[in-house]
Amino acid sequence: MSHDLLRIAIPNKGSLSQSASDILREAGYKQRSDGKQLTLVDVDNGVEFFYLRPRDIALYVGEGTLDVGITGRDLLLDSGAKAEEALELGFGRSRFRFAARPGVIGSVTDLAGKRIATSYDGVVRRYLEEHGIDASVTRLDGAVETSVQLGVADVIADVVETGSTLRQAGLEVFGEPILESEAVLITRSGADLAADFDVFRRRLEGVLVARSYVMMDYDISEERVEQAVALTPGIESPTVSPLHREGWVAVRSMVRRDTAQRVMDELWELGARGILSTDIHACRL
Repeated sequence: MSHDLLRIAIPNKGSLSQSASDILREAGYKQRSDGKQLTLVDVDNGVEFFYLRPRDIALYVGEGTLDVGITGRDLLLDSGAKAEEALELGFGRSRFRFAARPGVIGSVTDLAGKRIATSYDGVVRRYLEEHGIDASVTRLDGAVETSVQLGVADVIADVVETGSTLRQAGLEVFGEPILESEAVLITRSGADLAADFDVFRRRLEGVLVARSYVMMDYDISEERVEQAVALTPGIESPTVSPLHREGWVAVRSMVRRDTAQRVMDELWELGARGILSTDIHACRL
């Protein structure tokens, strides 16, 4: 195994796997075409990818066996590994919550002395410790919601997306979320990574920006340009160029994708014409 390559751990399966490969492809890296492939060397970009169980990624990175990894914040915290977040990746969002039979538990303080079943015992133990609550925690590998029915636990702690699975099991969530999770880029705590890691992180940041913004172009009369630019301030500053038509300018600016349609409406009302919105495929800011 060549050590001059940046060694990166990627989830081999589960909810984060496909999205992790997608963001890496968009950032210009090769990705495996066969789901059984365990490693992939991308010589042109100076990286080697290792496809691992999502639960193991933080441990490999924390021990320094691998340099960087993509995993869930929940799995990072649960592992107790000596690894830290370097970048939020904006996909794989989930909430981690307590649930019990309706009316059994009103708030988190009622957890004292209760039996809690979860797949994320590290996260739950840390939460109980921070809140000074003494309860017993049992780690289960799956189907946590049945543990209350089976009499193994009074309460469960699990990832909740819609809550429909819990309702089917006759449970309801209570209290604040224990943890808001999403996919994160992680590195070993205190690791002094080389410049190739900065390149890797910058590329991912570029994809995140490209996904969140569109490039907007429009023509507007000079006397209205200040009002128009207030609507489209851009990231650095908009580009304003003179047009052949007397008294008009062309403006180009990056606009948040989720507001783009509304901004186009407002520019039109202001008198802007030739308003175009185009996707950004990559950027460095």
